[in-house]
Amino acid sequence: MKIEARLGLGAATAIVIANMVGTGIFTSTGYQAASLHDPMTILVTWIVGGVLALCGAAAYAELGAMMPRAGGEYVYLREAYHPVVAVMSGWASLVAGFSAPIAVAALAFARYLGAEVPSVADPWAQKAVAIGLVLAMTSLHAFDTVIGGRVQAGFTLAKTLLILGFIVAGFAVGHGDWGHFASERGGLHNVWTNNFAVALMYVSFAYSGWNAAGYIAGDIARPERNVPRALLTGTAVVMALYLLLNVVFLYAVPAQVLASGDGGGPVAEVGDYAARALFGPRAGALLAMLIALALVSAVSAMVMAGPRVYAAMADDAALPRLLAARSRRGVPHVSVLVQGALAVLIVLIGKLDQVIRFVGFTLSIFAALTVAAVYVLRARRPDVSRPYHTFGYPVTPALFITLSAWVAYAQIRQHPVESLYVFGVLVLGAAGYVASGNRGGGSALPPSVPPARVVE
Repeated sequence: MKIEARLGLGAATAIVIANMVGTGIFTSTGYQAASLHDPMTILVTWIVGGVLALCGAAAYAELGAMMPRAGGEYVYLREAYHPVVAVMSGWASLVAGFSAPIAVAALAFARYLGAEVPSVADPWAQKAVAIGLVLAMTSLHAFDTVIGGRVQAGFTLAKTLLILGFIVAGFAVGHGDWGHFASERGGLHNVWTNNFAVALMYVSFAYSGWNAAGYIAGDIARPERNVPRALLTGTAVVMALYLLLNVVFLYAVPAQVLASGDGGGPVAEVGDYAARALFGPRAGALLAMLIALALVSAVSAMVMAGPRVYAAMADDAALPRLLAARSRRGVPHVSVLVQGALAVLIVLIGKLDQVIRFVGFTLSIFAALTVAAVYVLRARRPDVSRPYHTFGYPVTPALFITLSAWVAYAQIRQHPVESLYVFGVLVLGAAGYVASGNRGGGSALPPSVPPARVVE
C-alpha cells in the first residue's frame, strides 16, 4: 500500500526541533558542571556540540535527499555497509534512540511536576505520572499522522515561545549575576581532557534528535527538498536556543551550585533552580511548570518518529512482520504500541544519569557510522542523484566522526558499565539477524546505470 506523504516543511522542522529540545537541555548542565566546574568551558561544550550537530545534519541531509524513505539510519547503513549493521542500528534505535529517551523525558516531566505538586513528590507517584504521559502520547500517535503532526507543531511552537520568553525575561528582569561566569580553575584548561569529552556526550544527548526528519522522510511531502531544509533549519534554531539558555542558567546559578545542589550531587532540575533564582519562588514555580509541559512535546515527537524505523525494518523482515502493520491512515500503530511498552518498562527500572550516558554513547556510535556512509556511497554509487550535497565536504563529516570517536573513547574509559550495556544491545541485534536468516530488503537507491556506449 502506498502511503501518501502529508507533512510539509513546517511540520518536519517542528518535529526536528521538538525531538531535540527535551530532557537534555533542562537536566544535563548540572552534570557538566560537576565534571568541568568552569562556566566558560561549559558554554564551549554547547558550541562544540552545536557545530557537531550541524555537521551531522548536513551529512544526513544528503543521505535523506538521496533516499527519501522512512527509516533513517537503518536505510542508510544498509545501503552503505551490510544489513547486519543496519539491523543493529535498528535495535539501538528501538532501545536507546527512542524508548529510553521517551522514558527519560517522561520522568523529567514528572520530577518537575513533583517539585511543585506535593502529591507527585513521591518517586513511585512520579513513575506513575511518567507512565501516564507515555501512554497518552502513544495513544495520540498510534492511528493518525495528520492529527499527530498538527498537535506536534502546536506543542513545538508553544515550547519555543516559552524558551524565548524565559531567555528574554531572565536577562531583562531576572535576578542573576554576571560574576557567575568568572573562572575559578584557570579558564578553558579542561577543553582537551576526557572530562570535556564526557561532558560533550551529555551535550550530544541534548542535541540528539537533529536527525528526526530522516526517520519520517516517507511521510514528508517533497522529501528531497524538505528533509535537508528541516534538518539544517531545526538544528540551527536549537543551537542558538541552547547556547542562550545555558547563558541564562549560569547567569542565574553559579556552576558550583549546579554541580552539587544541596549536597546531593549534580542538579537534574536545572530549569527549576534557575527559574527560582531569577524570579523568586512563585514566578519560578510557574516557569518550572511550563518547562514540565514543554517536555510533553519532546515525548510526543519521539513517540511519532521512532516507529517509522521499526516499520522499515519489519518491511525488510529484519524484525517481526507484525511491526510493519499500518493503520488506514498510514501509521505503523503496532510499532507505536511496542515502543510505548518498552518506554514504560524503562520508566520502571531506569536511573536518569545512567540512561543518559547509555543513550549518548549508543547514538554517537551509529551517528558516526552514518555520517561516514556519505564517503562510502560517494565512492560506491557516484551515479545516484544527490539533490543536496553536504556543505563543507569532506571536512564536516571528518570533524563529526573524529569528535564522536573521542566521545566514545572517553565514555568507555570513565563509564565501562554503560558501554557494556550498549555492546549487549548490539550483540542481541546481530544475533537476531543471524537467527532470522534474513539478508535485507531491496535497495533504497536506484540501480546503477552503465554509461552509454559511444558509437563512432
